[in-house]
Amino acid sequence: MPLISVVIPVHGVEDYLDRCLDSVLGPAADPEGLEDIEVIAIDDASPDRCGAILAARRDPRLRVISTPAALGPGAARDLGTKEATGEYVWFVDGDDELAEGALPAVAESLTRLRPEVLIVDFESLYPDGTTSPSGGARYLGGPAVTTLADHPGLIHLTMTAWSKVFRRDFLAGLGISFGSSGPAPHEDVPVSTMALLTAGKIGVLNRVCYRYRRARRGSFLAAASDGNFNIFRSYQQIFNLLSERSTVSAPDIPGVRAAIFERAIWHYTTLLPLVPRRRRREFFHRMSVDFRRWRPEGTGFPPGLRGLKFRLVARDAYRTYSFLDPLNRLRVALRAS
Repeated sequence: MPLISVVIPVHGVEDYLDRCLDSVLGPAADPEGLEDIEVIAIDDASPDRCGAILAARRDPRLRVISTPAALGPGAARDLGTKEATGEYVWFVDGDDELAEGALPAVAESLTRLRPEVLIVDFESLYPDGTTSPSGGARYLGGPAVTTLADHPGLIHLTMTAWSKVFRRDFLAGLGISFGSSGPAPHEDVPVSTMALLTAGKIGVLNRVCYRYRRARRGSFLAAASDGNFNIFRSYQQIFNLLSERSTVSAPDIPGVRAAIFERAIWHYTTLLPLVPRRRRREFFHRMSVDFRRWRPEGTGFPPGLRGLKFRLVARDAYRTYSFLDPLNRLRVALRAS
């Protein structure tokens, strides 16, 4: 049984797939010669040359599974997980890359810590080749092994499958799949959140192991889309599960449920600019409804600009918020420059 099964959903990423595969299977990915991996690529009825690129690879560690019709990234991950034989599963998107030396570093942490979930840091990769840090280091600088109850701030890290390495039997035991979370985007959110809530042992690797490609043409998050309304279904699923599952004790610990609530509202605010303009008022109203529905009793507002945004969401004050948001984006751009 290999230590790690790398599962790669592949659809419409012919311009990036070779680099992704090189980062997982090439010498730069594994300068120490780690062979204890398998790579399962799901050719999800890709309409371009991805199938040919995968077929040209001659590596005994790579197995390609082709689907007759496109399943979507969530169901493709589920299929890859069922086919995996590794002790751990790491989901890598076909347009992204692993950082150099990431696999040996992850393998060492898994072997030493034996966590149910290992969280890794990442960097953003832009079309011009530049990169920027995730900002996650402030949450990952604590102990190497923890729980969400002891470290609620972990919930503020990106709720993506690729930033975590899951023990395969633990993932199967969650009783929730990526495909059951609805269509892309944001199908990662329920699985990622419930994994952190349920895990009795979360490993933390404070090292950039993943390179997330931003602003890719054709990406779900590259342009305004009605698909961003799927985020409400994702968080609804989380809060429903919190209410239903008596086996999940973490939400009853002070700070955890409040952290999940704050994460949800903040996540909504980051997606608002990616909603088509004609539907932003509707999206904002949904944010406000969820704010009042899920806000834990006694929860205050965060400080600074985030707190101001939350107050406007609580009041359903879209007009005022719509004036504030461009000013905030200008402030961020000036600070970056």
